[in-house]
Amino acid sequence: MTAAGSPAAAIAVGGNSAAVTALAERLMNVVLFVTVLTSSIAFIEPSPHDALMFVLAAMCVAARVPFDRRLTPLLLLTLLWLFGGFLSLIQVGDQEKAIQYAGTSAYLGIAGLLFACLFSDGNLPRLSTLRRAYILAALVATAAGYAGFFHLVPGYDFLLESDRVRATFKDPNVYGPFLVFPLLLLVIDMLRRRASVVGFAVLAALLGGLLLSFSRGAWLHFAVSAAVAFMVLLAVTPDARLRARIALFGVIAVIAVAALVGAMLSIDSIHDMFIERAKAIQPYDVGPGGRFWLQQLALNAILDNPNGMGPFEFARVFGLQQHNVYLQAFLVYGWLGGAAYLTLIAVTLAVGLCTVRMPTAWQPYLIAAYATFVGEAVEGMIVDTDHWRHFFLMLGLVWGLTVANINFRRRHAWSADGWQAQSRDALI
Repeated sequence: MTAAGSPAAAIAVGGNSAAVTALAERLMNVVLFVTVLTSSIAFIEPSPHDALMFVLAAMCVAARVPFDRRLTPLLLLTLLWLFGGFLSLIQVGDQEKAIQYAGTSAYLGIAGLLFACLFSDGNLPRLSTLRRAYILAALVATAAGYAGFFHLVPGYDFLLESDRVRATFKDPNVYGPFLVFPLLLLVIDMLRRRASVVGFAVLAALLGGLLLSFSRGAWLHFAVSAAVAFMVLLAVTPDARLRARIALFGVIAVIAVAALVGAMLSIDSIHDMFIERAKAIQPYDVGPGGRFWLQQLALNAILDNPNGMGPFEFARVFGLQQHNVYLQAFLVYGWLGGAAYLTLIAVTLAVGLCTVRMPTAWQPYLIAAYATFVGEAVEGMIVDTDHWRHFFLMLGLVWGLTVANINFRRRHAWSADGWQAQSRDALI
């Protein structure tokens, strides 16, 4: 028999612990896959995705996912943003919807931190799991959108809003942006590696779904994000031949997208809606009661309410939302929460830009996440994005992979310094 305190017993205990941790890691990846897969089911609240996020959090604890201290700025800015929101509830604390809104903000802020922790070590199996689940989720939502737009299923109206595809979301303006990240993953993969027929088919299907959302914000989002991803790819690619290939494929991709849009516009129902939605200015943008008029009112309301107005109060007083997430941050979360939110966006853009050029195995994921986040930051000027689940996923990805890059660089610097020190000692 083996003594309890013997080295063999210690090895056995260590082996059992490692096996348990490995099992927890595998289970966590399964939960991650299902959680991301259900993220496209967003027409009900709370959604299955929301419930699974709590399961994912528990699995992260079981798998011993650490909190890296370099995520502290993200934590502090998120807490300040939420604290400002809770302070603004003093004025509307008797309204159930306002309390639910604040609770959703807290949940999403925690979700962003959770995703940052999950990917702060650049774990490739987790990133691969995320990629497969997200692309599949986007395909499911897009298939539902096609079925609704072309009246292929009973009750197709449920999948539409004013003849625009909303698919499994509440709003076309949320469905469209949801497709940008998987589109960028596919495009980056094709530009860096050999393209495949399946990849082109999936890309075409998702692009068609994006078009049928008839969301100007989503179209702008994709254009900005694709341009950022393309420029970053050219900047980070050291090989001249590969840069030329990326540039060539980029031109081919633009032509292919134009051809796809042209083919879809040959369908009368798509053509008419596209012409209407492609106008830069819509009737509800201008004039009294229009978007831009409301944004001017929002600026005055912000100056008059340092503690914010609370959730839904601006729409109650002025009739409609102001459709600008940065104004929303000050109106709902007060000056403290608004300043924290603006700082969080600016810092995320800065830290991502500083590390996205670093060559690592997970660089394509960081490029896609960062480019998507840039597009969402731009779209935030015309849409309220502070409760988009995929926004907080991108936020967590950018921070997590940025921390992974910083740790990767420091490990390599330490290894190089250690090797040089050992060489000097050997010479002495």
